[in-house]
Amino acid sequence: MENTTEKNSYTILFAIAMVLVVGTLLAFAAASLKPTIDDNKRLEKQQNILYAMGVNENDESNANFVSTEKAPELFNKYIKEQLVLQIENGKIISELNRQEYMDANNGNEPYLIDVKKEQTNAKAGLARKLPVFIGEKDGKTFYIVPILGKGLWDAIWAYVALDANMVVQGAYFDHKGETPGLGANIKQRFFMDDFVGEHLLASDGSFKGINVAKGNADPKNNDKTDNEVDAIAGATITGDGVTAMIKSDLKLYVSYFQNLKNN
Repeated sequence: MENTTEKNSYTILFAIAMVLVVGTLLAFAAASLKPTIDDNKRLEKQQNILYAMGVNENDESNANFVSTEKAPELFNKYIKEQLVLQIENGKIISELNRQEYMDANNGNEPYLIDVKKEQTNAKAGLARKLPVFIGEKDGKTFYIVPILGKGLWDAIWAYVALDANMVVQGAYFDHKGETPGLGANIKQRFFMDDFVGEHLLASDGSFKGINVAKGNADPKNNDKTDNEVDAIAGATITGDGVTAMIKSDLKLYVSYFQNLKNN
């Protein structure tokens, strides 16, 4: 007599049962962990924004966030306002403060805006939301904005703190899968600190961005008006991605900063 467990039907039924059991367990785990994952995302974004404006725990050479325990309190202390600009065809069509945005978006905070989704919306011809986080520290005002681009292997992104003249006051860069020791070094202090003091505008006031330049004639980065920082050796494509995302995403904020100076 043929053993029941040797039949093809048994194998199929067993496989189906295992898929159902594992799928149920994974769905339960995902649902259970979602609040924790969401909280971690919120804390990470708060840490990124704070880092860019100089609220961090850096030592002489390493980039260190404020702790997750301190981040919410410090975020509320230093970030005085959150704005959301809506742009369409390159023009700002509306500006919402934090409460207005939350009232219109089920209580979601502006810092939780999905920049990738907004880029996709813009490509589809829809209005794009641009967050601006206004911070104050040591008597200075910082305008922190998120940007997103593509490196060698996957996504790269940053939070850049600017003054009213679009001069960089600080930046935090990160990546999803750049090469360790090469492109991954965009999140090292020696690279990020080079951007401090760099001008995004040319001498005539037009937007120029910042080139991550191989063979830069100013390797010590003494000239902050040349719109260049030194590239990372062996990471040309990642550097080009940083250049591209600065030029494409930060350019969108030019009219906002022009309005700041005119008001």
